[in-house]
Amino acid sequence: MKLTRSYDNMPFRKYESLTQAAARTGLSVQSLRQSIAAGELKAYRSGHRILRVDPLDVDLLKCQTQMRRGATSVVGLA
Repeated sequence: MKLTRSYDNMPFRKYESLTQAAARTGLSVQSLRQSIAAGELKAYRSGHRILRVDPLDVDLLKCQTQMRRGATSVVGLA
């Protein structure tokens, strides 16, 4: 089952750094970078080196990761 999301009801998009996303979700910065490299997580460049991610995309990735591992419920998503 692939989860998707709609941007229709969102007035603006908010982004966070990889460090912020990792701290909020419990995922490591390295695993976020690997997901970006694998095309599983979309990242946006802010300047030459700074990467930003959409928090909702990170939450979706975390949910999909837990589903692949066989978790029966998703806990901790805000």
